Amino acid sequence: MSEIAVRVRGLVKTYGTTQAVAGIDFDVYAGEVLAFLGPNGAGKTTTVEILEGFRDRDSGEVSVLGVDPAIRGAEARSWRDQLGIVLQSTSDVAELTVSETVRHFATLYSNPRDPSEVIDSVGLAEKRTSRCRELSGGQRRRLDVALGILGNPKLLFLDEPTTGFDPEARRAFWDLIRLLRADGTTILLTTHYLDEAEALADRLIVINRGVIIDTGTPQSIGGRNQAEAIISWNENNLLQELRTTTPTLALGEIIRRFEGEIPELRIRRPSLEEIYLEMLESNES
Repeated sequence: MSEIAVRVRGLVKTYGTTQAVAGIDFDVYAGEVLAFLGPNGAGKTTTVEILEGFRDRDSGEVSVLGVDPAIRGAEARSWRDQLGIVLQSTSDVAELTVSETVRHFATLYSNPRDPSEVIDSVGLAEKRTSRCRELSGGQRRRLDVALGILGNPKLLFLDEPTTGFDPEARRAFWDLIRLLRADGTTILLTTHYLDEAEALADRLIVINRGVIIDTGTPQSIGGRNQAEAIISWNENNLLQELRTTTPTLALGEIIRRFEGEIPELRIRRPSLEEIYLEMLESNES
């Protein structure tokens, strides 16, 4: 992944006396899934809206698929044809059916995916003749995703895409994202679900107070791959826990105290959620 789909240098956005984005730098490589993580008000939504061309920046350099998203006119329309965007909330023509809605939006793109296949891929096959106002919240979100991928985009922005999904629907959506990535689609994902970020993202960016705290893979972010291992087990009907940087050596010592299996033995590294919360807490102090 050497080609850069999104390039950001020194991006700044201020609202009054509040600096929402404080001079950040990052790249998104073509064909990767990048997850943008951070608490509410961290600056991630402002950043993504600037990349999408919905919000102007105060300063800095931004290139999205080789184009400054502040572009206007005919060139902007051609550029937008290469983007797919799933916002946190959208509006639609409530009286249209799912099929009518998808087919209508397909006419806005130069190279749309087959509307029927898109409806199937987001799990709305049984709802294709239902009116949009009749959909549940989760089904409405699936329609949002359908409209986002309909234009066969080179770059797909997903803002909290699985909000309202039940566990089965979330897993089906994850499979869809993996298929899109396999087809070469670049995906920038914002999510509050850490398991979703870990399952889908090639890399993570953690932002807080308008500043990027760290970037890395789900396995390495925040030094996760070098963090202390946690060994837990039951001994004399008491749950024991040991944190160590040498888990193999420590486990050998525990094994020598037992004859046979060690009850409730578990060895793990800190979860992505634990590392993420530690990073935010450290940044706040």
